[in-house]
Amino acid sequence: MRHLLSTKQLSRDEALQILDVAEDMATVNEREVKKLPALRGKTVVNLFFEDSTRTRISFEAAAKRLSADVINFSAKGSSVSKGESLKDTAQTLAAMGADGVVIRHHASGAPQVLAESGWIDAPIVNAGDGTHEHPTQALLDAFTIRRRLFGDTSRGRNLKGVSVVIVGDILHSRVARSNLWLLETLGAHVSFVAPATLIPFGASTWPATISYDLDTTLRETQPDVVMMLRIQSERMNAAFFPNAREYARIWGLDDARLATLRPDTMVMHPGPMNRGLEISAGAADSARSTVLEQVANGVSIRMAVLYLLMSGQS
Repeated sequence: MRHLLSTKQLSRDEALQILDVAEDMATVNEREVKKLPALRGKTVVNLFFEDSTRTRISFEAAAKRLSADVINFSAKGSSVSKGESLKDTAQTLAAMGADGVVIRHHASGAPQVLAESGWIDAPIVNAGDGTHEHPTQALLDAFTIRRRLFGDTSRGRNLKGVSVVIVGDILHSRVARSNLWLLETLGAHVSFVAPATLIPFGASTWPATISYDLDTTLRETQPDVVMMLRIQSERMNAAFFPNAREYARIWGLDDARLATLRPDTMVMHPGPMNRGLEISAGAADSARSTVLEQVANGVSIRMAVLYLLMSGQS
């Protein structure tokens, strides 16, 4: 594995290797001194063309805990805002000696272009590209599911037979796409639930069950996992549903729907959350919620990815 651009590219063995190495990294994160010398002398560049808080900080923490040097590059206020191309930016980073590049970009496919261009000879990690993919988010979600289900015996385990219902703005969600490919590879069954206007064209060919009725889906599947997605209003230039109140009533995970779930069903959200819209405060803060675990596990997963790509261990 030279780059991590998509979960679709990962074999089951590669995915399990990342999850298992993340188990080792999680033990490091529980120590008093949260540090490994694995990437000492290496430089990781966080190249973010879109705003981000959780993902950028998580990658920065991951790189520093592996003893790498970190350069945070934001497009705002940089030469990019003056018209510099991705090629020029990449060649500048190459000249600076970047050993690994984490890129978030508003254009779907930008990380792939960077990886295949030859502009920079370094592993590329996709931290989210347009509405295409967000592979480390899917990996941390799978890691979280596996730990909740199997605890100390999770190492080496896949997710065969696990039922995952993903609800909300599938159309604009790179998280939904990455989760679908990874969960399917690991043996889980995925159901998408959303208004018809927020289901992507061509989704009927994907390995997922598609529904427009949340209550029926929850009742019939009795899922192990319910993953709520943020309504990405910043990507919407049309009315995809009547109004926020109507959306919350039909597709939101409110306290009443939460009460119908199995006691061991976990509630996930990639964040940031629109409380009261796709998820109620009661659901977000309940014991079933894995939201804070997902944030913590993100550092372990990103440590594993950087380690495998940059230390020659993959």
